[in-house]
Amino acid sequence: MPETIAIASDHAGFDLKQLLAEELKRLGFAPLDLGTHDRNSVDYPDFADALAAAFKDGRAKRGVLICGTGIGIAIAANRHPHIRAGNCHDATSARLTRQHNDANVLAMGARLIGTTVARDCLETFLSTAFEGGRHEQRVAKMS
Repeated sequence: MPETIAIASDHAGFDLKQLLAEELKRLGFAPLDLGTHDRNSVDYPDFADALAAAFKDGRAKRGVLICGTGIGIAIAANRHPHIRAGNCHDATSARLTRQHNDANVLAMGARLIGTTVARDCLETFLSTAFEGGRHEQRVAKMS
């Protein structure tokens, strides 16, 4: 059974969310689409909260959040103690947020990165393991 990856966005991230949901399928994952479902204006904290609820009730353990910059939705998600969202803008930041921060949510800004970079970030994030070691103590302080 494929791993479920929660994915959500606000209106600014809707098109990229749709593309990345298909990319998740191509990579062998099962996307859990938490909205938004169109381009009408919505509030990004609501979708960060929906992802946090999906984690809390066990529907997913990893996720993707998208807004215009990735900043607001990452801040909203990180209010939840069981979420570690990293706002990434390239494959290197996606790799390091996993290796060093054990991030369980990839946040991206649809207005700042193109689709090829977003796909690279997604694939890198999902295929990179947490290094542990010296990073474990730091991550533990965030929980």
